[in-house]
Amino acid sequence: MAKKFLVDLTRCTACRGCQVACKQWKKLPAEETINWGSHQNPKDLSFTTIRLVRFEEVVNDGKVDWLFFPEQCRHCTEPPCMGQAELDDERAVIQDEATGAVIFTEYTKNVDAEGVREACPYDIPRKDPASGELSKCDMCIDRIQNGMKPACVLSCPTGAMTFGDEEEIDALAKQRLAAAKKRYPNAVLGDPDDVRVVYLFQQDPTQYFDKAIAAASPHMMNRKQMFARLLGTKA
Repeated sequence: MAKKFLVDLTRCTACRGCQVACKQWKKLPAEETINWGSHQNPKDLSFTTIRLVRFEEVVNDGKVDWLFFPEQCRHCTEPPCMGQAELDDERAVIQDEATGAVIFTEYTKNVDAEGVREACPYDIPRKDPASGELSKCDMCIDRIQNGMKPACVLSCPTGAMTFGDEEEIDALAKQRLAAAKKRYPNAVLGDPDDVRVVYLFQQDPTQYFDKAIAAASPHMMNRKQMFARLLGTKA
């Protein structure tokens, strides 16, 4: 059965355990960082940082909120990145039939990297300047295939991250949203019908990050519609 994540941001403390666990499991090198005025480091995603906890301070009704957003690929059910990559090499991006995971392969070095990045409504893919390959989260597909949880989920100490079968996560997301709305009336799920990494936001998602959800002006557009637009067909 297809898999899904639920990331409950009302429970995230920005411990960055998920960010570290991702680095450790994938054996990704550390990056040199500087103090740029935020606890968020590195400053952005990169080829070797495929998960990043973003920090944002906002003021609502005179009160300061510190918002945490552990960002990763959303594993779209209809991935626009795959549609774009297939124009150059059909082997570049694949979607695992069992889990729904969207996986970049070594053949991404053969595709238009900027085109693939621009096709992603969340601006996730990043290019390695040396090899030309693209990278992003692969849902820890190697762990899942061996009956283990993704490294980020296993490391989360507060239960902010949950992983499981699609139906199970969909039910949990609705339950968590109903509970969150009692305290945060503006709580909302981010693109729940279009992605396999669903975030529960306690307030306007764009206050966390401008690409936290997939916005398509002048109205919201789902993955199927975006994929169809990319290919020039009807949704």
